[in-house]
Amino acid sequence: MKVLIFGATGMVGQGVLRECLLAPDVESVVAIGRNPTGQQHPKLRDLVHRNMYDYGDVESQLQGFDACFFCLGVSSVGMKEPEYRHITYDLTLAAATVLARLNPGMTFTYVTGAGTDSSERGSSMWARVKGATENALLRLPFKAAYMFRPGMIQPLHGIRSKTPVYDAAIVVLKPVLGLAFRLWPNRVTTTEKVGRAMLAVARNGASKPILDPADINALG
Repeated sequence: MKVLIFGATGMVGQGVLRECLLAPDVESVVAIGRNPTGQQHPKLRDLVHRNMYDYGDVESQLQGFDACFFCLGVSSVGMKEPEYRHITYDLTLAAATVLARLNPGMTFTYVTGAGTDSSERGSSMWARVKGATENALLRLPFKAAYMFRPGMIQPLHGIRSKTPVYDAAIVVLKPVLGLAFRLWPNRVTTTEKVGRAMLAVARNGASKPILDPADINALG
């Protein structure tokens, strides 16, 4: 399997990259982003690309992939809707539209969030924008597309969040996250399980396109 990862330097992306590099059936991984991952591995190639809204000059390097794991995302805190939509909806669709054209046999997996609003009409700004993004992705002509809606994610294997508030919360909650994972499996998952679940849907698909933490944990 040949895999393309967006956001491989973020918390979720680091976990997904780790599982891809460990998986025997993953032949190669290309991590595309504004900055290199800083990791060295025989399977891994960094594709540094500054303009994440335009892929015209790298299209030849975006062909021949079996799966794309799209792990880019930002917090909506302090943002107005147009700004958040540009970074979330526009950026994601800019990449996905090109990939669907170049790789019709691709499985595309998008990390969204618990509480995403598929109706696009709710009161929560971020949830509406994420819902619109999900809906647009599901309309693209991929072989298959899956929307991952994790709740609380416990980072494992030394992975840290790049979002200061989230990272601080993880540090504070670390002593109880393991217990929370056992008590509330429908709300908590791990970076390891997210990565393994993405590989599972790329290999074998899933019974539904939108996957919550319980689904992710079952697959991972």
